[in-house]
Amino acid sequence: MTAPHDKTPPAPAANFIKNLVEADLAAGKHAQRHWAGHPGTAADHAAGPLDPARIRTRFPPEPNGYLHFGHAKSILLNFGLAEQFGGRCHLRFDDTNPEKEEQEYVDSIVDAVKWLGCSWEQGGETNLYYASNYFDWMAQFAEYLISAGHAYVDSQSADAMRANRGTLTEPGKDSPYRQRSVAENSALFARMRAGEFPDGAHILRAKIDMASPNINLRDPAIYRIRHATHHNTGDQWCVYPMYTFAHPIEDALENITHSICTLEFEDQRPFYDWLLERLAEGGLLQRPLPQQIEFSRLNLTYVVLSKRKLIQLVEEKHVEGWDDPRLPTLVGARRRGYAPAGFRLFAERIGVSKNDSNIDYVLFEDAMREVMNESDQRRVAVLDPLKLIIDNYPAGQVEECLAPNHPLHPELGQRPMPFSRELWIEGEDFQEVPEKGFRRLFPGNKARLKYGYVVECTGCDKDETGKVVAVRCTYLPDTKSGTPGADSVKVKGNLHWVSAAHAYPAQIRLYDRLFSVPAPGARREGDGPEVERNFLDDLNPASKTVITAQLEPALQNAGAEERFQFERHGYFVADRVDSRPGAPVFNRTVTLKDAWK
Repeated sequence: MTAPHDKTPPAPAANFIKNLVEADLAAGKHAQRHWAGHPGTAADHAAGPLDPARIRTRFPPEPNGYLHFGHAKSILLNFGLAEQFGGRCHLRFDDTNPEKEEQEYVDSIVDAVKWLGCSWEQGGETNLYYASNYFDWMAQFAEYLISAGHAYVDSQSADAMRANRGTLTEPGKDSPYRQRSVAENSALFARMRAGEFPDGAHILRAKIDMASPNINLRDPAIYRIRHATHHNTGDQWCVYPMYTFAHPIEDALENITHSICTLEFEDQRPFYDWLLERLAEGGLLQRPLPQQIEFSRLNLTYVVLSKRKLIQLVEEKHVEGWDDPRLPTLVGARRRGYAPAGFRLFAERIGVSKNDSNIDYVLFEDAMREVMNESDQRRVAVLDPLKLIIDNYPAGQVEECLAPNHPLHPELGQRPMPFSRELWIEGEDFQEVPEKGFRRLFPGNKARLKYGYVVECTGCDKDETGKVVAVRCTYLPDTKSGTPGADSVKVKGNLHWVSAAHAYPAQIRLYDRLFSVPAPGARREGDGPEVERNFLDDLNPASKTVITAQLEPALQNAGAEERFQFERHGYFVADRVDSRPGAPVFNRTVTLKDAWK
């Protein structure tokens, strides 16, 4: 259960993208755009009223995998900008590749965006879109480019195209098919659409400049033949647009003003602009056209965000599926118990820039701690149970001790904790021969049972191997917390406990970082040129430990995904998959402070 103060932090501080948006708004750049109420061509939008959204942004995932922490940064940036500037943010599935996309991923993306607290339903609009629903427009735009002399059908083999593309230092060579007539190109593209050719027989290319220093402008491919069933359109199509062709068109059809992406797309921006200009010249797209803006992607220590590496971790069973709480996927983060508000605070703190940098995982964990410290109610759990027997406490007697649900929010009240003759305490709270500075229980020493009484240790019981199996003590009846005698005896040690007769034994999963080094797989100082590292060699063997703990009885009724601070230990959540009514299983989200070494 979380306190009613689990509010999302304010929008991120100023950054260069916000500055660009503010400048555009001040100049009235987008003020005269029209909006048809749905995606459309220039003519469609011209028939509609002025766009009620001051700006439009979008989050455009390809549904070919599960979202990760890097996507969270993009989601919060795009939806946050729209919210701050009176705009709209679209959720668009970039589903133009029929061979890799599945409905499972579509569903998981929808859930992840909602979980982060973002909505594409704004101002009476529902801006959830699929790029595959634009295939008709994309094909028409390709036909227009052919008719205007800006595209041609190339029949070279893939190897020949690759060889003729040139290098970073050498220009490319024109295809022998580059001078086909408009009529011939139009006829061939029509036959491609009709399914007359096998995969790879022809490809449609933009006609730009094979000598361009930017390889992305050397007649890039814009349509390919693929005889494959699409998750949304079925077998309606056997030609599919390339991502670099489809993406700018999708933005323009949706009236996107600021198309925000990561730095690896910077070299693609010239083609993005070229394509939209050609289509706007033909009257097909509304001006002003979308502006592509790049920012640095998230690089986080102790994790891998490469889709290839994440797939390898899952398929080779180094983790227990895409929602394994150790993975930096958003389904894993949710199951781990990370708070959406923690992601927002983290995004605010790291900001947005053009410079690549590695963000220390400690910053992420600190944001989570700060949010959860404010929101999560407190409970008591004993993770390494050791029996404490109070010899002078009446056998069979049970009384209540009162504990605050949240020390920062007294309005949340108190809860009763049963107190009895036999309790569970942490094994580390007793030392038969105390080390220097130890202040908890050892023979002859007094300590307070938090929310209860002061007790004095009298000794311990051991088994035949000499292991301590119980600690013996007596209690001081007039020292109960909350009573006038509570301060009559001064002690330095404070112990957490649960009543042995009332405790709930539960499985606890102690999760830690999946990797034991900041940069998994990276070369290290001192490595010779012959050393090649595998990121799997850096897996942390102690990233998951399963224990049985003793919990205060109030935790037995915890519902799935309820978060708590287990006093002294950290933040925990009732597992959303394995918890059952009356039998929650808990995952450790993060410790109370950074103890990583």
